[in-house]
Amino acid sequence: MTVNLLDFDPQGLEAWFASRGEKPFRARQVLRWMHRFGQSDFDAMTDLAKSLREKLKAEAEVRPPAVRSDKLSDDGTRKFLFDVGNGNAVETVFIPEDDRGTLCVSTQAGCALDCAFCSTGKQGFNRNLEVSEIIGQLWQANRALGGFAPDAKDERKISNVVLMGMGEPLANFEHTVAALRLMLDDNAYGLSRRRVTVSTSGVVPAMDRLREECPVALAVSLHAPNDELRDRLVPINQKYPLVELMAACRRYLEKAPRDFITFEYVMLDGINDSDQHARQLLDLTCKVPCKFNLIPFNPFPGSPFRRSPAPRIRRFADILIQAGIVTTTRKTRGDDIDAACGQLAGQVKDKTRRTAGRLIPIAEVRP
Repeated sequence: MTVNLLDFDPQGLEAWFASRGEKPFRARQVLRWMHRFGQSDFDAMTDLAKSLREKLKAEAEVRPPAVRSDKLSDDGTRKFLFDVGNGNAVETVFIPEDDRGTLCVSTQAGCALDCAFCSTGKQGFNRNLEVSEIIGQLWQANRALGGFAPDAKDERKISNVVLMGMGEPLANFEHTVAALRLMLDDNAYGLSRRRVTVSTSGVVPAMDRLREECPVALAVSLHAPNDELRDRLVPINQKYPLVELMAACRRYLEKAPRDFITFEYVMLDGINDSDQHARQLLDLTCKVPCKFNLIPFNPFPGSPFRRSPAPRIRRFADILIQAGIVTTTRKTRGDDIDAACGQLAGQVKDKTRRTAGRLIPIAEVRP
């Protein structure tokens, strides 16, 4: 049975080569061929000895997840759907901007956290993605975007990666961290830690582990300023309430190479978007260096929620900005290709056994 070399982080690849009597520099050569040049054909790895190439062809492969669809929005957003077997698919979205190109990567097929407003959570949870399936999204996107050209370092199409696609990254900790190490390694993608972001709903023990093992930029899906409301919108809050989450955020910044946490906040009409909610957020986060990213809600079939009106979002943002908090409102991108997380994969296979009756009615989530 062949081994998929995309499943190894740099240290793991060196160990695999060492187990076959090969020097560590051979692993680094193959790492560069795979991740810097996008090469999957061992015969094309011309600085390897022919005997090693033959051995690799017999024992290994470079196999990213297959592209099931590739859609381009009118606004330039590009959405990939990857086949991960057994009828499951995961999404990756590339968002081009004037000063960066951001790739949003998935870490699980579905999600077990069941956030009330999330299309992915509505589908239920199937499994964690393998390292090859996480880093393979970046590998395939780089290939599709021409990012593996010899001069790609100067013309990098993907400058930023965010793990905030389908799934909770920190619930798939080992595979997520292995993929992060590849993104950061100079022999692979060579991204700065400040340009790689992990988004979590607040898995507190794993936040502490990430701080120790691979302290990239951190975004926290907050979405509510008090426990009563967040318990309903983000059920993991019942296990790790806001006082514990804020303490974990402060601890994370002790070693993180970045000096603030990004709090993500989906704007739900009449649910979490009042002036009072904004002021509660200021009280909640006053001891955490942070910025806010307000996210207009993306509706999906069966959801009881509505997007906050634009004037309400502006008013909410103004309260935070006037208090001195950097606040941005995420642009709605890729509506014409269902680029909101989970929308396209949900059309492929509805993995959920949950009924519509389990969706939380609006009346139940009012504070």
